[in-house]
Amino acid sequence: MQIDDVRSRVNRLAILIACLFVGACGKHPAAPSAEKPASKEAPKEAAGHEAEGHGGHEAEEKGEGHAEGEHGETSDLDRPVEELFSATCEHKKKTFECDECRYEMGIVRVAAAIVDGGLLRTAEATPRAVDAPIVLTGEVRFDERRVTHVAPRTDGVLRAVHVQIGDRVKAGQALFEVDSIALGDALGEYLEARASRDLASRTLDRQKALLREGVSSEREVLESQNRFESADIRVRAASERLLRLGLDPADLGSLGSASRLGSARGRLVVRAPIEGRVIDMHAVAGEAAKAGESVMVVGETDPVWVFADLYEDHLGAVQARLGAGPVSAMVSVKAHPGDEFPGTLDLLGAVMDEKTRTVKARVTVANPDGKLRPGMFAQVRLVLPGDEQVLAIPRAAVMQDEGRSFVFVPHHGDYWVRRPVRTGREWDGWVEVKGGIQAGQRVAANGAFLLKSDVLRSKMGAGCAD
Repeated sequence: MQIDDVRSRVNRLAILIACLFVGACGKHPAAPSAEKPASKEAPKEAAGHEAEGHGGHEAEEKGEGHAEGEHGETSDLDRPVEELFSATCEHKKKTFECDECRYEMGIVRVAAAIVDGGLLRTAEATPRAVDAPIVLTGEVRFDERRVTHVAPRTDGVLRAVHVQIGDRVKAGQALFEVDSIALGDALGEYLEARASRDLASRTLDRQKALLREGVSSEREVLESQNRFESADIRVRAASERLLRLGLDPADLGSLGSASRLGSARGRLVVRAPIEGRVIDMHAVAGEAAKAGESVMVVGETDPVWVFADLYEDHLGAVQARLGAGPVSAMVSVKAHPGDEFPGTLDLLGAVMDEKTRTVKARVTVANPDGKLRPGMFAQVRLVLPGDEQVLAIPRAAVMQDEGRSFVFVPHHGDYWVRRPVRTGREWDGWVEVKGGIQAGQRVAANGAFLLKSDVLRSKMGAGCAD
């Protein structure tokens, strides 16, 4: 046992010396005599070297497929296109042809059906005139065509309020009730006139019957006819007065029965003139209401108007552009930093303010989410065509990844590859291209995000090892 242990130690020492001095391996006399006993240890060492060699070879193949040597940490955006399409992946084929690996090279295969179906649209990088923005200040207001201010037409006292701010109302729905002395007086005159007309109508019918029996004269019939027509005129005059005070025409027919109820006499029910939402109100039961003073605002806040102040030195350019059609505008407010609301300048005021030397410019802005509220201060950016020509592509074509901009360009067949671009100014759906592609280059525009989601699968855990 001791001899075997000594021999084993001698064999290990011989192998260590052989590794350090390869050229001197044959000069050690103990090496040949230790060859046979060393057979138990040699396989372990050989296995270690074999594993090391296999691992190095595998790493070499992997580096060749994804980023050999110095390209191990290099993005596909920084590598030449020729290199991307000539690389070989670990599956022993061209990386761009491998369904599992091509995305690592920023390459996407787009089926013809996607393009033919309109899911992916292309555009060319072409020179375009850079729009010159003009920044104005303004205020958000109601679209006056879609709102109405509800006010009583006579002085009185609010007795009942049937709605609250935010309620949805229909045209003709009761909003509030007002006790009015003037309405009570007008109602009394109306009921008196109607009673007189009813009496005159019965008298006329009686005189006509007597005339047929020969008891009454034609003169008496004519006098009765005249009294009836006079009473009817007074009824119409009284009813028109009630309508001018705000009484709904549908309520005229029920005045006879309602007048017998003391609590209802002189009470004006104010109804919604249009369908919409109660946007604003200052109505509290018991407070005084004056004729013509708004108590509620009913309508819609989509769209809204933004009235901006346009200075005299920009008036000519804006007016000339407006003559060719509506002018695109972007509206921003402090309440929503970073958000821009697209709108259209469709009207210029006819009068210039003598003090500020500005003209009111009206911008119509869609407001489906209600983020823009009347009364807000706003900044309006008008986009006017300029004289400078720059290379531009649609904004939808430019994608972002870790702070870098890129686009997808076709290579050959169904294959597309992403390429870096340097962008500049943006205007009206276009982006200036300062570098990365040339004029006439075709890029993926609408639908480019589909290609991006395929390329960036690695960020979601996908890879060759799946």
